[in-house]
Amino acid sequence: MRRFKHLSPVIFLFLWFVFSSYQTPDTLPKHVIDSIEKRIENGINPSIAIGIIDKKGPKFFNFGKTSKEGQLVEEHTIYEIGSITKVFTAILLAQQVMGGTISLDEPVNSYLPSEVVMPVKGSDKITFGTLSDHTSGLPRMPNNFTPANPGNPYVDYKVEQMYSFISSYEPTRKVGAKYEYSNLAQGLLGHILSLNTDLSYEALMIRNIASPLKMEETKIVFDQNMKNNLAIGHSNGVEVENWDIPTLAGAGAIRSSTSDMLKFLSANLGLTETSLRSAMDMTHQVRHDKAGGMRVGLGWHIKKGANGDVIWHNGGTGGYRAFAGFVKESGKGVVVLTNSTASIDDIGFHLLDPDSELKEVLSKSDAVQVPEEILESYVGSYELAPNFSIAITREGTQLYGQATGQSRFEMFPKNNTEFYLVAVEAQITFQVQKDVVESLTLFQNGQEVVGKKIE
Repeated sequence: MRRFKHLSPVIFLFLWFVFSSYQTPDTLPKHVIDSIEKRIENGINPSIAIGIIDKKGPKFFNFGKTSKEGQLVEEHTIYEIGSITKVFTAILLAQQVMGGTISLDEPVNSYLPSEVVMPVKGSDKITFGTLSDHTSGLPRMPNNFTPANPGNPYVDYKVEQMYSFISSYEPTRKVGAKYEYSNLAQGLLGHILSLNTDLSYEALMIRNIASPLKMEETKIVFDQNMKNNLAIGHSNGVEVENWDIPTLAGAGAIRSSTSDMLKFLSANLGLTETSLRSAMDMTHQVRHDKAGGMRVGLGWHIKKGANGDVIWHNGGTGGYRAFAGFVKESGKGVVVLTNSTASIDDIGFHLLDPDSELKEVLSKSDAVQVPEEILESYVGSYELAPNFSIAITREGTQLYGQATGQSRFEMFPKNNTEFYLVAVEAQITFQVQKDVVESLTLFQNGQEVVGKKIE
């Protein structure tokens, strides 16, 4: 699940070592370690926990602490895995399909209370398969999602609200026409699978997946051991609340550890023979390639890699990011967990696919020198939105920025026009025409926001 976004501007929610694809490394490549250590040194990620599995067995690589004053993380440290929950939901779906109680192509409406009417555009009905592969036509989130507490936004969203939205929603596209990532669809799917077994989503997941795989640290409701080993979630260096997701649990409610997640990946790879093998294999089968050229199975996303297809999913909640993926051709699986909203997907992809690049991480020591007269030319106010601007100031050779209603932050030069922040993943580039500074562009969270210089 992606982090709940306020309507305010986005800014400050602010080998060398070569190893075989068939052999678990005793250490990570130096450039990967360097990248991770920079992220932790900069305060971007308080901790990063990595697990790698292949036929030789599991290996764990842990960096950082559960919180600023917390304990060192290890393979039993607990993190929220967010939307990786969706592939658990897909396996539960596959199990019921194989058990003959439902069909992937079966409309889901008859499995809901009679007063709930699934929306359609055209004659095709929403099926179990289209809920799982993100082609149902349901939106990412319902429009009656109005959390009382943005720090824990899903906790008060009720089943009755979900039913009300579904029954009144008017789709903008036909079922199966287009990929649209939907937390609502996946949450609804988990809810229906739960209704079909008279179990809560958590009880169903534990009975059918966690217990058979001996994943004792994989639950929704914290037990005491999980509380003791919890990595505290962070957003922009600040501790935040955990997310509770009762109604849409199948979309992102699970908590787990790298130890347990490697058991899960081992079973998906067939390294561990389990009763879940056939159901897991069903979820890996490609259903369409409508996700921007990427293929999609049941829950899983699939991209081409140098060593074979990378079958993967990521996750994010208010204070965590997670990645899990594997390559059947190489027999290798990777999980990466962090207690920060800063993405670690690039680490997971790179460890599975050497052609997938690590993102650039810069620290204060990487800053270059820029003449003070150039720095002085950037001083001023830049409007990014009505009533929201960034004020740029200078003290000697240090440039600072401060957004409306926010704390001041340091800016470090990459070159004469590009500057980066270290505590959050963001960059600012100044646009200069004929020696006149016209605007700046903020790059953060995959978005670009232009601010015109107004004084």
